[in-house]
Amino acid sequence: MKRREFISLLGGVAAWPLAARAQQPERMRHIGVLTNLGADDPLSAIRIAAFVQRLQELGWTDGRNVRIDYRWGASDADRSRRYAAELVALAPDVILASASPAVASLKLATRIVPIVFVNVVDPVGAGFVASLARPGGNTTGFTLFEYGISGKWVEMLKQIAARTTRAAVLRDPAIASGIGQFAVIQAVAPSFGVELSPIDPRDAGEIEHGITTFARESNGGLIVTLATDTIVHRELIITLAARHRLPAIYSYRFFVSDGGLISYGPDPIDQFRRGASYVDRILKGEKPADLPVQAPTKYELAINLKTAKALNLEIPDKLLAIADEVIE
Repeated sequence: MKRREFISLLGGVAAWPLAARAQQPERMRHIGVLTNLGADDPLSAIRIAAFVQRLQELGWTDGRNVRIDYRWGASDADRSRRYAAELVALAPDVILASASPAVASLKLATRIVPIVFVNVVDPVGAGFVASLARPGGNTTGFTLFEYGISGKWVEMLKQIAARTTRAAVLRDPAIASGIGQFAVIQAVAPSFGVELSPIDPRDAGEIEHGITTFARESNGGLIVTLATDTIVHRELIITLAARHRLPAIYSYRFFVSDGGLISYGPDPIDQFRRGASYVDRILKGEKPADLPVQAPTKYELAINLKTAKALNLEIPDKLLAIADEVIE
């Protein structure tokens, strides 16, 4: 073989592995998602869309370089535990979990697979992380709010309905966040002259019975704390508040969009966008134990003037002036 032909052949052999590597497809990564809502809940579509969009902005496209498997807890503890085990068995690179029941189910199923949580109020109290600054283990994420915000609900309820001397509080006593929120409400209620009546929103029947019984006496109001069951049964709660003419304050803006009176709380959609950023960082090699738990960056105030008018309530100008959304 001539020297020139040999060199040409050698160069081609050396270049072949580089060309072959360039043609190989990207490594497919795997994300699991376990949420507290049902697949048919309109809120699910909005939240997942925000999560997927942010992932795309970070370079991850479902079906190209990542596969996303979804499971829907639908406020059912048994279903959440079953789906958590299913997702862990699929050996994903990371799992996004929405709300405390989903995180608790996943923590029972694995101590290895990285978990990024969103829409969780008290991850330390629930035992999900060792501390906010140093989560430790396989779990980190984003908290919804500080417990102190619960006291604002009592204050705002009195601002919009000064004659309120009784308040039914829908809360979940089975989770740390439910206990914490109610404890703060209990601490501040006497200073506003409000007597509390807790209602556990475990199913539609208990909610309807509890609110109907409470509404038999006058000067009542409603405080709907942040819990999976209050979100799942939001249409019923809003309907009952209107039927019994109870001024009500909620934790999320979508309650007001659906006809509720007033809400003050975090943006749950932003939680999913921020959750995607941690999923991205874990896929790129960072560990949950090294990613601090982050708090929300802002709270939203929303007011429905149509509902206020139906209840013969006049919203104070100072609340209207600071509201993020006012529905006419």
